Amino acid sequence: MTIKIHVLHTGLITVDKSIPAHEAAINPLDFTGIFRSHKNKITLPVSSYLIEHPKGLVLIDTGWNDLVRTSQRKELGLQVKINQAYLPAGWSVRDQIESLGLKTSDIDYVMLSHLHSDHASGLPLVADAKNFLTSEEEWQTANRDKLRYITKMCQGIDMNTFHIEDTGHGPFGRSFDLFNDGSIEFLFTPGHSLGLAATIIRGESGQEVLLAADTGYSAKNINKLYTPGIVKNRGNAIQSVGWIREKSRESQVIELLPNHDPEVIPRERKISCVNA
Repeated sequence: MTIKIHVLHTGLITVDKSIPAHEAAINPLDFTGIFRSHKNKITLPVSSYLIEHPKGLVLIDTGWNDLVRTSQRKELGLQVKINQAYLPAGWSVRDQIESLGLKTSDIDYVMLSHLHSDHASGLPLVADAKNFLTSEEEWQTANRDKLRYITKMCQGIDMNTFHIEDTGHGPFGRSFDLFNDGSIEFLFTPGHSLGLAATIIRGESGQEVLLAADTGYSAKNINKLYTPGIVKNRGNAIQSVGWIREKSRESQVIELLPNHDPEVIPRERKISCVNA
């Protein structure tokens, strides 16, 4: 028995180059793109991950809703001033799940690393999944912060929360074990958002795949300890990206997958399942 990890690109996002690399920016407001040339814009992938696990089908993040194809402003509101969304034909999370011979109703868990628009916009495309979860900290923040979050993206979704426990795992010693067997563990990595969670997928041999979420936008940025341009707490962001860098260098980690890394190619990765 194996765990299959499908790395999906569920959209593209165009932002100022300081968004993925705050430390490389000159002005602290560069991330807004105001008074910045189009030459400073870069386009990055938006990733989601479909995990075929013996205990259930798990989707981590959803990418863009197909509404961005007709009106970005209606979907993103004022956020279009900072980022532009693109969803090529066949790239939606629903399209790609169906291309694998699966249905969105087959999904047992939709897990949100955090609720920023490029991760939650596609929720309506998988609305018939069985369970929707994000961290307690992220859900509470999203319902307070109307600038960074677009709460309408969760309308009609029965969102539940998971409790991040004191486990000694991760940069702040807190995590959530989805199946209580160590095979899919969500690590508390705040900074970019207050409830951000990275993920470790662990096989029976101890091999691990590390999904960095938005602790760092690419492996290159993580290795340089570059935090995202937009954060809620810069100190926490530095602690989180530092831990991800060191964790990724451990021998059992066979792959590091940051969410917006242009070097990551969509593909399937298999690892032997815990207790298979």
